[in-house]
Amino acid sequence: MTTWPLPADDDKENLLLSCRYDDLDEVRDFVTKFGSDALSIVRDDNENTVLHMTCGNGHIDVLDYLLPLVSPSILSAQNSAGSTALHWAALNQHLEIAQKLVHFNGGPGIDLIDIKNAAGRSPLGEAEMIGWDEGARWLVQEMKLDEATHHDVNDSEEDTPMGTAQDTQDIEVEIQDADGEVAKMTISGGATT
Repeated sequence: MTTWPLPADDDKENLLLSCRYDDLDEVRDFVTKFGSDALSIVRDDNENTVLHMTCGNGHIDVLDYLLPLVSPSILSAQNSAGSTALHWAALNQHLEIAQKLVHFNGGPGIDLIDIKNAAGRSPLGEAEMIGWDEGARWLVQEMKLDEATHHDVNDSEEDTPMGTAQDTQDIEVEIQDADGEVAKMTISGGATT
């Protein structure tokens, strides 16, 4: 088994900056020198991880490199403000990054969407707060919807004639937004209104 040297504070800071500024070669050099396990323990003064820096800035190439190397638990790691990398992806409107985080095989999956930060907002709440409709719609579609949070718009089939557009299942979702207000969204055949 290879014994890796421990990174110094300067090495850790340089790694975080490399993730923030999309310097994949420097990230690779760090792994070559200190091993991939070191990636998961590096934090800045605000407890931000390599994924916070990468995802907040939308660096797909660095994220694709990091995901197979980091511990899956780092996907749900919260910084000092309680935000995860998914919160940062939502705040900065990086849909492909959000999708990669949620769909990462072996990671927390859709449970990431439910994590709330110190302000009481989930990644969905952050997306709603900044008006990122595309991201909010995607997050809602990915969420676990249980009987308490959705119902069929048409409670009785006899109210709708056969063969109409209402034969597809509509789901009305109520979600509490960042201000505590209830936002309603209808999901129908992949489209939302």
